Amino acid sequence: MKISSTASKAETVASSRDDEQTQVIRRLEEDIIFGRFAPGSRLVEDTLMARYEASRHSVRQALFELERQGIVLREKNIGATVRSYSSDEVRQIYEVREMLTRQAVLMIPLPAPPALIEQLRALQAHYCSFADKGDLRGIHEANDAFHLALFGACGNPYLVQSLLNYMKLTLPIRAKNLADAEGLRISQQQHDMMIDLLQRRDSWALAQLCVEHMRYSKTDYLERIAENL
Repeated sequence: MKISSTASKAETVASSRDDEQTQVIRRLEEDIIFGRFAPGSRLVEDTLMARYEASRHSVRQALFELERQGIVLREKNIGATVRSYSSDEVRQIYEVREMLTRQAVLMIPLPAPPALIEQLRALQAHYCSFADKGDLRGIHEANDAFHLALFGACGNPYLVQSLLNYMKLTLPIRAKNLADAEGLRISQQQHDMMIDLLQRRDSWALAQLCVEHMRYSKTDYLERIAENL
């Protein structure tokens, strides 16, 4: 019984630690998404521990995970920072993201099945609802869910995973536009147009729209870089 009790306590401690790490990752990602930590901001462990009321271990694990995703950058004698990009890096990253997006969309059989259309309409309704309430976390999650459902229709999970990786990599670039009214309006309109095109047979028009959909954030970030030169 003692052994069982000890094992049970160890499992509880491990579960609690995992929960804390997950929560810190989520909150740190959220702070980056919402622009509370802008690109280039230093991420000091002691500050994050106090902000999230978490252990150093959990904070470090969160930084390691977001570094793995490419959102956080670690440099010698500087420490961890929210990743920022040069104009060349932005263009190069989006070249790859646009190629992956175009290929995935061209692989979607059209007209799309009614089940996919129904799923995307439901996700779009959630997206619009969160936008109306100004719920930034909801906007972010509903937007990504919409695109992953769309890309998933290409039938290639490896291509979808690559797109997901680039969606995460461009998070600091996309973040500001989640709270931008004009950006949200354009995004909502384009989502509706995507759903409409999925019910037709013009794959190239749909692919071009999905590529153009990404350019608002890209252009905005490049303009901000130019302003700071």
